[in-house]
Amino acid sequence: MAIIRAGLSTRTCAMAIAVCAASSIAFASDGHPVPLAERIQGAEVVVVATPSSVNASWRENTFGDRLIVSQYVLQVHETLKGRAAQAMSLDLDGGTLDGFTLRVSSLPTLVPGERAVFFLDRGNGAYHAHLKGQGILKLDDQGVVRGSSLTLDEIRRVAATAAK
Repeated sequence: MAIIRAGLSTRTCAMAIAVCAASSIAFASDGHPVPLAERIQGAEVVVVATPSSVNASWRENTFGDRLIVSQYVLQVHETLKGRAAQAMSLDLDGGTLDGFTLRVSSLPTLVPGERAVFFLDRGNGAYHAHLKGQGILKLDDQGVVRGSSLTLDEIRRVAATAAK
């Protein structure tokens, strides 16, 4: 009743609710994890690697936004799919530069020395994480993906079958 008094018709309110519901459903479907085999199949290269260094710089994206992008040098320990060099460059949005810190919610932060499985696609001069944050699985000292029960041995097994 208060909405109608404010000058909005019942039809306008119903349309607004429908749009909000549709957009939340679309957002929810985008947030679902992609199965491991699909990640492996979709990525150009899958490696077990450790970032050895990071260098942040200002870059402009396709929308004209000025962002901090961190370029990591990955030391590759094992290639699970594709052809990888012993050292590879990975660009990730976010980082700290000139007293500013940019954190991207869909991407993990990386620290040199952290071992992870990287699902990568080629970009302009460097690789990018396939499916954003779903393209980086950090490993603990026992070879288990942090926050899960997925092991590096299981990722190797799936990669061996998914790559065929």
